[in-house]
Amino acid sequence: MNDRHPPSVSTHRHATRMDDRSLIRQTIRTVPDWPSPGVQFRDITPLLQSPKVFRVLIDQFVHRYFDLRPDAIAGLDARGFIIGSVLAYELNIGFVPIRKKGKLPYTTVEESYELEYGSAAVEIHTDAVKAGDRVLLIDDLIATGGTMMAGKRLLERLGATVIEGAAIVDLPELGGAAKLRAAGLPLFTLVSFEGH
Repeated sequence: MNDRHPPSVSTHRHATRMDDRSLIRQTIRTVPDWPSPGVQFRDITPLLQSPKVFRVLIDQFVHRYFDLRPDAIAGLDARGFIIGSVLAYELNIGFVPIRKKGKLPYTTVEESYELEYGSAAVEIHTDAVKAGDRVLLIDDLIATGGTMMAGKRLLERLGATVIEGAAIVDLPELGGAAKLRAAGLPLFTLVSFEGH
């Protein structure tokens, strides 16, 4: 049985969750024309650099998932590792990395997904989850949804149930969230931005 402990959620703050989400949104840096012209890159590194805002960010996810009691959190390479591992620590559950192909040392299962120009693949260790595990899948951002969809398929191939997909940022104009929901994956995101 999992020895769960209460989360170490900050209780000294009096802000509402909407105020917290506004703070998160304001802290995300937009970098125009990166990595290519016309792209508005949503940079989460300022969230991580501020202990206060990083705590607010993690608290949002702890409040969401403490009572849902996932068995594990699977984080997508690479920024999903940051949020996912801290959240797993707070919830006292295991963390499972879903890596880009060729980065895991043990026996893996692989799933390909389409990119704007070409394709890519992610993989997971075959013993990372057990059949019947309830897993939260997390990344920093949902754009086209390809990486999260591939992660969902990997976990399901190993017999796990993906209870929800989570991200800090949704870019709804790119259609990823709609595609994931249409595939039966409930989603939880904190902020959304228009454009790419």
